[in-house]
Amino acid sequence: MRVCVVGGGAVGVTTAYDLAREGADVTLVERGEIGSRKAGSTGRAAGVVYDAFSDRVDAEIARRSVERFRELSGAGEFEFHDTAYLWLAREGDRKRERLIREQVPRMREHGLGVELLAPDELAERFPAVHADDVAVAAVTTDAGCTDPGTYPRAVAERAREAGVEVRTGVEARLSTDPLGVDPGSGVEAFDRVVVAAGAWTKRLLADAGVPVAMKPYRVQALRTTDRPADVPMVYDATAGVYLRPWGDRLLVGDGTELVESDTERWDRDGDPSFVASAHDCATHRLDADLDVAEAWAGLCTATPDRDPLCGELREGLFVATGWQGHGFMRAPGIAERLAGEVLGGEGVEWFDPRRFSGDEAFEISEGMAVDDR
Repeated sequence: MRVCVVGGGAVGVTTAYDLAREGADVTLVERGEIGSRKAGSTGRAAGVVYDAFSDRVDAEIARRSVERFRELSGAGEFEFHDTAYLWLAREGDRKRERLIREQVPRMREHGLGVELLAPDELAERFPAVHADDVAVAAVTTDAGCTDPGTYPRAVAERAREAGVEVRTGVEARLSTDPLGVDPGSGVEAFDRVVVAAGAWTKRLLADAGVPVAMKPYRVQALRTTDRPADVPMVYDATAGVYLRPWGDRLLVGDGTELVESDTERWDRDGDPSFVASAHDCATHRLDADLDVAEAWAGLCTATPDRDPLCGELREGLFVATGWQGHGFMRAPGIAERLAGEVLGGEGVEWFDPRRFSGDEAFEISEGMAVDDR
């Protein structure tokens, strides 16, 4: 079976690798360089990984992803650093406090090692985290962080060794009749095509006359010049801000822009208002003086129901998009399922992209949020 995977981000390279390991003849096409920060998705991602999902399917995929990240750690420049992930609601934020208390037992039902923490327990276990204004927190230790750009480069090298032809710097166009990809020299026919081009997936499909219910949107992050010691990954759900250690620095982000972005013309720098608010939240949560070294923006992808579009969209044509900010952290688990479906197995029914016509009107909502879902 000949398969073309379009997109060299975390999901695309892992899918190509998994397909090749099962004997498929795979070509991977990427318009830029693998893992480049010039891109809007993997190269600019936060590199946060955790298993704490209250939905059973999400939890299974996340848990498998953590396992695979650990297995691949040490491949080339890629390193996965085990780091506790905690999320919290502040005093007075009764909605998110209630949701955290309700969701943790559901996570435990899925076999996840998640715990609720009272403020005094939080302060004792994580003294670097300011807990005086916290109503409740939760923590999972089945989590970690990494430099996200190193992952696709490491897996792409594994994919080459498995027989994948990796073509970079190729601005490919999609063809549906015949099914294939045009790299600029005419359509090459394939038995299966997987479009995993991140925020650019919608445009690629639209140019081929295939609508998809996805919108790209802008998110932001900053990195500090230094950080306190022993900082875990933290999501302050009340403020809508996350932070994570990045070497001897700190990454702080979310800065979600709730409007659709133009993938050819979007601001790649962090907004001053975001930098100020995210910096204030981080200094408060860690009781630390922090200086900002740089700030940037990346692109995420939204769907009407906030679940991914992952699977067969039309005969032989597969799509993987709509991650709501959780694409990188679930890439190894998602790719394993998607590769199985491409080869004739079952996919993830809940993520079937055919549940939408592609013409739906919907509003973008923040992906990394504690809510009623």
